[in-house]
Amino acid sequence: MDNHLADALEELRRGAEEVLLEHELIERLKTQHPLRIKAGFDPTAPDLHLGHTVLINKLRQFQNLGHHIIFLIGDFTGMIGDPTGKSVTRPTLTREQVLANAQTYQRQIFKILDPARTEIVFNSSWMGQMSAADLIALASRQTVARMLERDDFSKRYTGHQPIAIHEFLYPLVQGYDSVALKADVELGGTDQKFNLLMGRELQKQYGQKPQIVITMPLLEGLDGVQKMSKSLGNYIGIEEAPDEQFGKLMSISDALMWRYFELLSFKPLAELAALRDAMQQGRNPRDIKFELAIEIVDRFHGAGAGDLARERFIARFAKSQIPDDLPEFTLTEGQPIAQALKAIALVASTSEAIRHIQAGAVRLNGEVILDKGQVLTQGAHVIQVGKRRMAKINVTNVTNEA
Repeated sequence: MDNHLADALEELRRGAEEVLLEHELIERLKTQHPLRIKAGFDPTAPDLHLGHTVLINKLRQFQNLGHHIIFLIGDFTGMIGDPTGKSVTRPTLTREQVLANAQTYQRQIFKILDPARTEIVFNSSWMGQMSAADLIALASRQTVARMLERDDFSKRYTGHQPIAIHEFLYPLVQGYDSVALKADVELGGTDQKFNLLMGRELQKQYGQKPQIVITMPLLEGLDGVQKMSKSLGNYIGIEEAPDEQFGKLMSISDALMWRYFELLSFKPLAELAALRDAMQQGRNPRDIKFELAIEIVDRFHGAGAGDLARERFIARFAKSQIPDDLPEFTLTEGQPIAQALKAIALVASTSEAIRHIQAGAVRLNGEVILDKGQVLTQGAHVIQVGKRRMAKINVTNVTNEA
């Protein structure tokens, strides 16, 4: 294997969970160029977050190596609703909802991909032309037993939870997309492995060379535990304001920072290794995290936006530039922050406080609070909800004062 191919493989393996089958990928990289690289996205919601960009970043790596990128918008599958990981049948979307969301996707992905070298396709282009007989013929290519091998279907079946017939069509349609596009490689999350392998299987049945499957991990959200999700409030949106993106990235743990570097950064692997060495030799992790936050903010808001966000971050929090006329309160050590916010009337209820915490909108001394169970510690603090609600709190230990 020559050095150029070895370097390309190292970059393509970066962050990947599995490459199925790697020897096939190596062979195609040697003999065929460019490869047709496919990733599909169902436009079920209008906003993309950094978790979605893990796949888009991998597309960009292939694009930088000269391969043909196919960004598939699943406007047909989006109306079915992906059953992956769901314990109940997903509600279907209207055609109008799907198309509106698809329009926003096109705007957002070109902050990462080169529009001149990216082909955008909609799977309704071929699925919408299928007759009922064609769809039945496609369905005949798989058995119910094979479908029930999928973990989420199996759990629902054994748990006596309903599975709608149309949900079985989803993996078949996603697999047929690879046939229609003659994909060489398909990318997807680890939760999509069954569907991705269905593409390989159908391509064989249709007489095509089966695609290589590359699965990528699901990015953890700001809490470092659950996958990034808007419904869980632990996400960073692509179109969030620069300061909001920057502040959220600075709130992640030092351990999670390296995961984000691996999956979200475009810095060369050698540069990431140098940053790890620097931290081990005593460099402040905060300064390394600055580099990550600057890179991400620049990507979505333009060159220089990250440095400006950093300056504002330091001005607000590191230099403690807060208003002099903030209301002051005295509270007791050990009180949950959610209850404290209600006690000092920054929120109307504890449940509202919890919602703000889960959304990453509560800060204590400039640090984002994501644990709804976190308690107050002794000392003077500044607590904040959103951009405008702030207060000073003096937290005392009643026992010591007695």
